[in-house]
Amino acid sequence: MAVKERVGTVVSDKMDKTVVVAVENRFPHPIYKKTVSRTKRYKAHDAANACHTGDRVRIRESRPLSRDKRWVVAELMSSPQT
Repeated sequence: MAVKERVGTVVSDKMDKTVVVAVENRFPHPIYKKTVSRTKRYKAHDAANACHTGDRVRIRESRPLSRDKRWVVAELMSSPQT
């Protein structure tokens, strides 16, 4: 079975070893054919506290780590220029 992966943007890094990642899904509306975007937020484990707000990250599904946390940061793809 394939491992689920998502690419999203870190929207919160206030928790210890946890980041909130917003993943945007774009698809055409079934009737009107206009592109619709839906955003889902995932809590992901960031053991090194390396990710900060605005970073682009890849997250991978894992075993349950807490009540809400089922994802792990697999890769820090890019961070905004400061």
